[in-house]
Amino acid sequence: MITRKIGDVCWYGYDAIIRSFVKIGINPNFLSFIGFTINLVAAYLFAYGYFRWAGATIIVGGVFDLTDGPVARRTRRVTPFGGFFDSVLDRYSDLFLLTGLLVYYGRVSRFMYVVVVALAMIGSVMTSYSRARAENLIPSCKVGFLERPERVVLIIIGALFDRMAPVLWVIVFFSNLTVLHRVLHTYSEARRMEAEAQAAAAEELCKQPPTPVAQS
Repeated sequence: MITRKIGDVCWYGYDAIIRSFVKIGINPNFLSFIGFTINLVAAYLFAYGYFRWAGATIIVGGVFDLTDGPVARRTRRVTPFGGFFDSVLDRYSDLFLLTGLLVYYGRVSRFMYVVVVALAMIGSVMTSYSRARAENLIPSCKVGFLERPERVVLIIIGALFDRMAPVLWVIVFFSNLTVLHRVLHTYSEARRMEAEAQAAAAEELCKQPPTPVAQS
């Protein structure tokens, strides 16, 4: 009951923000850009070691990241470019946040974690790339544990509770595990589709009438 009440309050606040943006007629693409700009501020705060402030800033940026889509749908401004623009800014936001951490660990001479952040960046990029590339071959590749929302939540937790180092290890492990899962899923689905195509071709061939033999 308590969990449900908390969920209802959060949803009411979230819906109120969306309705406010709809009422003032703000462009959804501008919301995406505001969210990206706020994440740049968070990246700067990470670079100088203000982790808790960075975590709070990411939460503020999340308000805009989470409302651009619903605002676009409610105002009937959903466009292919809007989805593309939002995805591009999301990738940049992820990489700038990790770049801020990269700068911080370089400044404090924790070179082991410079490498860990670099691996987290690779995993973050490859998670989205593997899905995008796979969906050129198969209908869907939404498998895997660590998508962008989970990564952002982990970074917020690491920042607010000063546990960024273990959080980075979790991101490195599970993001690259997600990539491996998507590779295996794509392999399996591609093989299945290939087998179905061959079976359909064979069935079509069997349906064709036999070629008459010419009489001499």
